[in-house]
Amino acid sequence: MNDFDEDKSPLVLREYGRNVQKLVNYVKTIEDKEKRTRFAETLVDLMKMINPNTKDYPEYTQKVWDDLYIMAGFELEVDGPFPMPEKSILGRKPRKMDYNTHNVRFKHYGKNVELMIQKALALEDAEEREAAVISIGKLMKTFQLAWNRDNVDDEVILQNIEQLSKGDLTIGIEKVKEQNLFDPLVKEREFATNQPRQQRDNNNRGGNNNRNKRNFQKRRRN
Repeated sequence: MNDFDEDKSPLVLREYGRNVQKLVNYVKTIEDKEKRTRFAETLVDLMKMINPNTKDYPEYTQKVWDDLYIMAGFELEVDGPFPMPEKSILGRKPRKMDYNTHNVRFKHYGKNVELMIQKALALEDAEEREAAVISIGKLMKTFQLAWNRDNVDDEVILQNIEQLSKGDLTIGIEKVKEQNLFDPLVKEREFATNQPRQQRDNNNRGGNNNRNKRNFQKRRRN
């Protein structure tokens, strides 16, 4: 029967295995403190090799030294880079995470939409307010489409905006539906289509004049 079969004592930290525990027990028996420290440092390097995927954590080296002290029963006196942790860490329970206590009126929109509403309410310019309502409406419709692609009503979205803003943010529903202002899938119109007709005509005339001028110069060269 080998030593492994004979030693049935419970492991303190199973992830390191019984052989590492035996090495820890041996390091404790070394009388010379300087030699004991060197052996402890070598043992820590060995323990790091057992879990190579966790080396990127900033506190990983301190964690391994803490594990060494724990496996030694907090009875290892060495000149390590970190102090021996308190024994109370073994029975310490994880800190309870506090639940988010913010009251979100429409959970499917989230808190950020409410924050955007507050930002929009601070705008004084009417055009900027309307642009903000359109942007918020598009975002809200995107969230709606993620959960329900069959029935997303612009009127409901506008009502939600009015409710969240207490009636201070609104836009004509006829305008929203006619121009698909809340539709996130509709691309923004080309700049030319948004220009006043007279301005587009002037641009077209200017373009024609430039072409005529280039053609005239080309004929003169020929």
